[in-house]
Amino acid sequence: MTLFSGRGWLTGCLVLASIWSMNLSAQQSYGDFKYPLSSFGAPLAIQPPALSGSFGELRSNHFHSGLDFRTNQATGYPVYATADGYVSRLRVQNSGFGLALYIDHPNGFTSVYAHLSRFNPVLAKAVKDKQYKNKSYELDEFPQSGEFPVKKGDIIAYSGNTGSSGGPHLHFEIRDTKTEHTINPQRLGIQIPDQIPPVIQSLYVYRLNEKPFNEVTPKQYFQVVGGNGKFQLNKVNTIHLSGEVGFGIVVNDRHNGLSGNNGVYSIELKVDGNVVYHSQVERFSFDHSRAINSHVDFPALIQQKRSIQKSFVDPGNPLKIYPQLLHQGRLRFDDQQTHEVQYLISDAAGNQSSLRFFVKSDPKAVIPTPALPPGITFPFSQQNEFSNEEVKVILPKGTLYEELNFIYKKLAKPAVGAFSGMHQIHHSLIPLHKGFELWIKADSSLSKYQDKSLIVNSSRISQGGYYDQGYVKATPRSFGNFYIAIDTIPPQITPLNISEGKNMKDVSKINFRISDQLSGIKSFNGYLNGQWILMEFDAKTATLWHQFDERTPPGKNVFELVVTDMKDNVRKYQATFYR
Repeated sequence: MTLFSGRGWLTGCLVLASIWSMNLSAQQSYGDFKYPLSSFGAPLAIQPPALSGSFGELRSNHFHSGLDFRTNQATGYPVYATADGYVSRLRVQNSGFGLALYIDHPNGFTSVYAHLSRFNPVLAKAVKDKQYKNKSYELDEFPQSGEFPVKKGDIIAYSGNTGSSGGPHLHFEIRDTKTEHTINPQRLGIQIPDQIPPVIQSLYVYRLNEKPFNEVTPKQYFQVVGGNGKFQLNKVNTIHLSGEVGFGIVVNDRHNGLSGNNGVYSIELKVDGNVVYHSQVERFSFDHSRAINSHVDFPALIQQKRSIQKSFVDPGNPLKIYPQLLHQGRLRFDDQQTHEVQYLISDAAGNQSSLRFFVKSDPKAVIPTPALPPGITFPFSQQNEFSNEEVKVILPKGTLYEELNFIYKKLAKPAVGAFSGMHQIHHSLIPLHKGFELWIKADSSLSKYQDKSLIVNSSRISQGGYYDQGYVKATPRSFGNFYIAIDTIPPQITPLNISEGKNMKDVSKINFRISDQLSGIKSFNGYLNGQWILMEFDAKTATLWHQFDERTPPGKNVFELVVTDMKDNVRKYQATFYR
């Protein structure tokens, strides 16, 4: 017996005969992780299951950490516990996962369900009670194992579009409970119909020339043609190369039925039959996920919006998704011989595509690396610092993926709204694994605005920050051009369906839109007749609302909304309404 009402698991009805199945008991993956045949079922009853996003798919600044199940462009589908266990975490966020819950299972795994529209009634009441107790919409609670036990097939929530979701869907993960590493759910029995091999779109050859990879590394593009798992270079059979090179590839995958362009599971590169590079997105640590910017050709991503997966690994890349590497994937062709090169690309269902071509070692086929402008060498393996009278930059160890030729310039001061010069801190084509410390010396004119100061980039996007002994200090996560600005303007509150004296008897909720012009929203609090009430928020639409419930008395009510930004500028709205 559990605390949840709902249907039992409909065995047989939810699994199509055509769905690919695998012998998980025999599956062995990188680092000798072995996944036994498990009892995880589907989190939705929608058949056949279809994905809008696959595990390990390339996303902005991160690998996708789960499966995105399509929900027919609608919300409100029942979400089911995929196995027995207990609710171990309940989370409500303005952005991110939105409404999410986690279930710990006795087999050592945790399932995660995100972007939900609402929890089941038992959980919804518990969450709302906690929100009122904490006087906060955002919530991160860790129930004890006996509070909310679940059985496989219990309705735990309903699908939605909350948080940073780009449309209605269910984001689903399976994690290692102990390490919190996220694991490809298709390795644990979650089945997606798929007989379609990946598509190889293009090949790139990088002339590494014994130098760090960066924005000036020469590269050559080769179009790829073919289909049904067999691909070749267009009008090219043999590539002439000399010295140290690396390869890169553009690939995507689809599954049966309604499918987006999803990511692939495995990329293997062989030279003369020997594996020189192998990436396998089976599991990863969230601490390493931002290293996707090292895994791909980051300058090409920024400049051309092209996601090229490099088949060589930067020395500061912390990802553990490379089970086989020869010389970090950096290859030398200097023997004047011809070599067979082959890519084998696989999806999580085992469908495979190949690309085969030849490389001729040719001492005449040299493409030199252009010289970089004068700079300061920052090794990737240590903390690096730069300072002068107006600025200080500290890059902690682990920030860089490669040796950096660091460039600094002082630029012209912006004409309006600047309380310092503009400082060029290298440039945006070099990725960073974590934020760096940036101190900018403030002009004397900042003195009366010290508590309102922050650092912005050249697009006037806030990097946060605070004043300390003549400097404004912040922690940007990307290089760029920065200066000091101030935020003295309170947030904006726009009432959508309430006004002074309005009769709201037939209205179910109060709606607002809120925004802030620079530092961002820090908090919002609603009060009804002097008592705190729950305001819910959707960051995508900047919509804020209060759902009337048993706490709303009939008759005259005084409502107040207080919105504060990151620099403690406050805007208030007050109105009397009747019910």
